[in-house]
Amino acid sequence: MGIVGKLTPEQLNLFNSQGYLVIENFSTKEELDGMINRMKELLDGFDTSTASIFSSKNQKELTDNHFYESAERISFFFEEKAFGDDGCLNQPKELSINKVGHALHEIDPVFKKFSNSEQLSQLLLSLGYKRPVVIQSMYLFKQPGIGGEVVPHQDNSFLYTEPPSCTGFWLALEDATITNGCLWAIPGSHKDGLVRRFIRDDDGVHFDRPSPSYYHNDFVPLEVKAGTLVILHGDAIHQSFENQSPKSRHAYSLHVVETDGCLWTQDNWIRRKVAPEPLYAP
Repeated sequence: MGIVGKLTPEQLNLFNSQGYLVIENFSTKEELDGMINRMKELLDGFDTSTASIFSSKNQKELTDNHFYESAERISFFFEEKAFGDDGCLNQPKELSINKVGHALHEIDPVFKKFSNSEQLSQLLLSLGYKRPVVIQSMYLFKQPGIGGEVVPHQDNSFLYTEPPSCTGFWLALEDATITNGCLWAIPGSHKDGLVRRFIRDDDGVHFDRPSPSYYHNDFVPLEVKAGTLVILHGDAIHQSFENQSPKSRHAYSLHVVETDGCLWTQDNWIRRKVAPEPLYAP
């Protein structure tokens, strides 16, 4: 069994050294099944006319009000390859969705329970957070055959505070392998700082500079079993490739920022009408 809750000095040293930490057996099968089954219910009630397409490669082109408003809603986003030339879905909607976000942690009781758990708060305490908020959450499908690539990126690019404070928590709801699109990360890349930002202004959203080039050999695959939690430093460079296998790779992802001594910048893509509640406070 992996250590659940408060991180040990050895785990903290590993996280600080490589910029990510893998914790096996963080969630029980009952917890995983609860989230998977709840998402099936949400998909059953989902009207396909109220979704848009998500692509990490073409975010500027595919950003719309549906995307902006998702910050405080449960919104659905299709895979780029979900549609045929006729504009219709090639397969059932439950096999065509890229992700659901970005306020599952606030609105849905099943995902809220995990997101507000004592387990997660203990991890944040170990990482030094004083007044953390979950700023976004996503259910990621990585659909069989069409699950899209997520290009190399840093979470601080999209969820920026001054000073930077974002940490990602990625829970494998199903086994994640090289074949079905597991995470890949560059060990120690967080030590080089933030390379670019994703900014929202009067013209929409855009990166403030081009992406650097990365060498594939610098990345290591994070193949994990269902129930494993991956913690990612906000400056850690990570990615995932297309899922060309017949097996899906479901995951639930949270991003947390500090609100004690850290300022949420106004040019982030998320502009909430109601400030999020902290998981805990001094």
